Amino acid sequence: MPPKGKKGQSNDKKGGEDDRDQPLQAVILADPFETRFSPFTLERPRCLLPLANTPLIEYTFEFLANAGVEEIFVYCGAHKDQVEEYIKRSKWTSARSSPFSRLELIQSTSHSIGDAMRDLDSRGLLVGDFLLVYGDVVSNVPLESALAAHRARRAKDKNAIMTMVLREAGTTHRTKAQGTSPIFVINPTKDRCLHFEQMPNKEQTHRLSLDPDLLKENQELEIRQDLIDCGIDICTPDVLALWSDNFDFQAPRKGFLHSVLKDYELNGKTIHTHIVSDYYAARVRNLNAYDSVSKDIVSRWAYPLCPDSNLVQGQSYRLGKGNIYKEDGVILARDCVLNSKTVIGRATSIGDGSVISNSIIGRYCHIGKGVKIDGAYIWDYASIGDGCVINKSVIANEAYIGKRCTVEAGALVSYGVNISEGTTIRGGSRITKIKRRPEDGQEPLQGEPDPAVVGKGGVGFEYQDSEEEDEDEVVDSLIPIGPVYNLAHLSLSSESISTLNSDSEADYFDQGRDRSAAGSFLSVGSEDSGHAHNFDQDASASIYDSLVEGHESANIQLELTALRMSTNASDHQVRRSVVSAFVKRIVQLINSGTSIREAIAQVFVQHKDLVDRSIFDKNAASKSDQIDFMLLLQADLAHRDHGESILLTAATKLVELETIEDTGVLQWWEDAKSTDNEELRKVRGKTQQLIDFLNQSSGEESSEEEDDDDEDDSE
Repeated sequence: MPPKGKKGQSNDKKGGEDDRDQPLQAVILADPFETRFSPFTLERPRCLLPLANTPLIEYTFEFLANAGVEEIFVYCGAHKDQVEEYIKRSKWTSARSSPFSRLELIQSTSHSIGDAMRDLDSRGLLVGDFLLVYGDVVSNVPLESALAAHRARRAKDKNAIMTMVLREAGTTHRTKAQGTSPIFVINPTKDRCLHFEQMPNKEQTHRLSLDPDLLKENQELEIRQDLIDCGIDICTPDVLALWSDNFDFQAPRKGFLHSVLKDYELNGKTIHTHIVSDYYAARVRNLNAYDSVSKDIVSRWAYPLCPDSNLVQGQSYRLGKGNIYKEDGVILARDCVLNSKTVIGRATSIGDGSVISNSIIGRYCHIGKGVKIDGAYIWDYASIGDGCVINKSVIANEAYIGKRCTVEAGALVSYGVNISEGTTIRGGSRITKIKRRPEDGQEPLQGEPDPAVVGKGGVGFEYQDSEEEDEDEVVDSLIPIGPVYNLAHLSLSSESISTLNSDSEADYFDQGRDRSAAGSFLSVGSEDSGHAHNFDQDASASIYDSLVEGHESANIQLELTALRMSTNASDHQVRRSVVSAFVKRIVQLINSGTSIREAIAQVFVQHKDLVDRSIFDKNAASKSDQIDFMLLLQADLAHRDHGESILLTAATKLVELETIEDTGVLQWWEDAKSTDNEELRKVRGKTQQLIDFLNQSSGEESSEEEDDDDEDDSE
């Protein structure tokens, strides 16, 4: 029992002591009451879908455990029985291993988050400050400072009812919402959110309308479009009371947040922000975010939330070179190939000649002979027949893909679907065998197979999604929209955004395992500004997409300049992004049948200005910028097929275009960093002939100059 307060003690002080004595509680919204992830959620709850072969809700539990939460209430909607069964068998209910003193599942007849919040208020379970999170939150952000700031504000002002955790991430970060853009208007001196709006707004415009009084009452305002809404809120019970008092509130942001801020004069309640610029936090809000966060986990941006941390009992993942993770019992044919950023679950077998790239494959899967899987997600017990090609798609548990099938980018194949031999599944298709989600206690209702979709003898049909309304966005596709991350054109097997900043993969593992997410964006020893940690991946992807789409250099340069100014990126980062994008495009052209010489000419000749505008040492004796450009080019090509030939041809073309001077190439060749390791020495081997030519030309010019001097002397 806590000690009693002394007589004369103020009520505020008692309240502060009570807050510290009360257990920290959390509410997990395991069901966001939306149809995203259909058709998978017809049969399984969203919070149990596998993310990097670990159920989504495990990441949320880990986050709350690290935050010091003691009591958790899981608010279930659909498939409560499955969630309950899973949690009962998990470590979170074990008296030995669970950090929680209370873990309770709640179910009601609610059909929206608004109804769920009002239901929570009526139950009276939450007695003090609590965390409100979704069951799809992946975060390693420590909350001590956010909780302390929230409690300090609350002690001074009881009307400070909520603190939102937001993360800086640039304007085009791949884990941000697609289709809409959340705008936060903040008073930075008080960390108070004054206005919130989604763009485009209700009038389908991109104009932000602010109350003139906000400008009068606040000397300083920040309008932020560069923040990721992490789905983490620190709330007081007053938040629930406001939901109960306003039955038109249905969505946490465009309903509750927008209205409370708008009606400040009426209710007097304030909402604040806690903005983090490092660590990792994101919501797996849709399929595009599922793809992005999966890659972040595999690339170790969310460390220690990564496969080899083995969050679930019984997992046995080990990390190998190139971010390849394998569990015990994996069966690999001698001549199959596992490329980087690949995860393989226990007892999965992969046949002769199969190539797996940048993909996550679950347990007990069978991958036949000569299969090519790139950027895909294959869940437990799935079977892929010989000769199949699977591109950037999801194949769910126990699905069967017959021999010589093609699954195009963006396709979703749900549980137990059977695709006949030789069938092509179009990109964007959603194939299921269940018509609709069964009510509790009922058997799933299966539909008639459609041979036009799954082939003769197949099982499944095209799922038709009902019209839905979502508070954040209108896009639910594995392939993102927009000019920056048009991943349908990317070669995901060999180019990952996560590696374009690191000096080498070895550097990452030697020095970066315990770094925050923001730290992983920057190369080891980089002098780049901490505020520019999102420039690299945004700029590289933007340039690459523009090259693919045939944009003019002037337009690419305008976008690059704007992005650089908004993130305060360095000249080195600009060169790095240009090199990364150029090499990606060259490799793509070569893989499509273009010769090395033609591919390099197409990229470097047409877009010479982009390189010229990143180099500023033409009149200097030391060609530091040119050396930097060549070192970046050399490092990028060191891990690629035909890297030696591409480097020789590119260096020759750059000299021919006078983009890199003869002196610049020779100084790069003599720079110690160009021979720092065996891979760098090997990739520059063929370029020796260019160096010999340049040295010979330099020698001949020196001889001619000496002859001219001798003639002058004789005269």
